[in-house]
Amino acid sequence: MRERHAVRLRRRAQEFEAFVAGAAGRLLHTATLLTAEPADPPGANVHAQRLLTAVLSRTYADWDGLHGEDPYDRTRQELAARFAREAWRHHRPRGGLLDRLTPQERLVLVLRLYEGVPEEQTAALLGVPVDRVRAVCNRSVATMRGTRSPTSRRGQSRPLGAAP
Repeated sequence: MRERHAVRLRRRAQEFEAFVAGAAGRLLHTATLLTAEPADPPGANVHAQRLLTAVLSRTYADWDGLHGEDPYDRTRQELAARFAREAWRHHRPRGGLLDRLTPQERLVLVLRLYEGVPEEQTAALLGVPVDRVRAVCNRSVATMRGTRSPTSRRGQSRPLGAAP
């Protein structure tokens, strides 16, 4: 009995290690975009690394309960939810690619354009209407293109789940 349990734990650890080996790079890049930290030099994205470590530990804790669910999708959902809860920590510009955007704009832009999550799923994940996701995404793209001044942000202080 004890030997079977040890084999099961070893197999669980190997499966999780294989998942992390394949997905950690993309997940770290996603976390780095969300936290608006620079990716270079290596190690400059301390907040993103902490965020990802917390998310991966949660995924590992839930690993046996996934029951055929896509671990990448589950981890991405946890990453977005944890970032949304901790967004107040990520308001200051840090020199990253998306540091001109508010945390909400970053979250929506990264989910929609970088991760390719459909509007409906993004809205459900954030607990906001689809129209809100569309408006935030359009505003984010306009800001990044430079067609909208980053200082003219309406509702900048609004929480992530708040209605427009």
